[in-house]
Amino acid sequence: MAGVRTDPAAAGSAPEVEVRRSARRRKTVSAYRSGDRVVVLIPARMSRSEEARWVETMVARLAAKAERTAPSDQRLLERAQLLARTHLAVDGRVAEPASVRWATNQRQRWGSCTPADRAIRISARLQDMPGYVLDYVLVHELAHLQEAHHGPAFWALVARYPGTERARGFLDGYALAEGRPVSREPETGTDPDSDTGKALAAADDGCLF
Repeated sequence: MAGVRTDPAAAGSAPEVEVRRSARRRKTVSAYRSGDRVVVLIPARMSRSEEARWVETMVARLAAKAERTAPSDQRLLERAQLLARTHLAVDGRVAEPASVRWATNQRQRWGSCTPADRAIRISARLQDMPGYVLDYVLVHELAHLQEAHHGPAFWALVARYPGTERARGFLDGYALAEGRPVSREPETGTDPDSDTGKALAAADDGCLF
């Protein structure tokens, strides 16, 4: 390795860039992310002007790649709409969400639903979990658009998704590994007009697990 330095021009709001020069590297230039830093590998004999041009190019390429592969809210909404049509249609009608967004501030719950404005938020932690787990959480929240409370009708809707039990087992195992309580189905058969039912309804406004 002929030399390593941090590019000051890339510091600040942009990702920090570490430039590594190598005598073994003849012509090729490569780059990769290491935490919050971008590491750019270049030939040792490359000029400073060429280095600056390649750093800009490689940082832009990595950013474009990240944008292409990052889960988007639009794709999440489309996934939820397909699940709703596939598993939750009642008499040919489907209650579709107005919005479905990834939430980075949901650390204690997997998702939440506000039936009043048909808004669903999904914990960004699910981005790294199996697809059937994400689908279960989406179905769970989508079911709240038709059944606000955790009653028998609600759980009957959720059970239409074939991966329900498998996904619940996965999330329970994940919670245990983190030292958190496992999910538990609320008691069913509660009168929605009772004090208990109203309390559950208030809790359901931002429900999951």
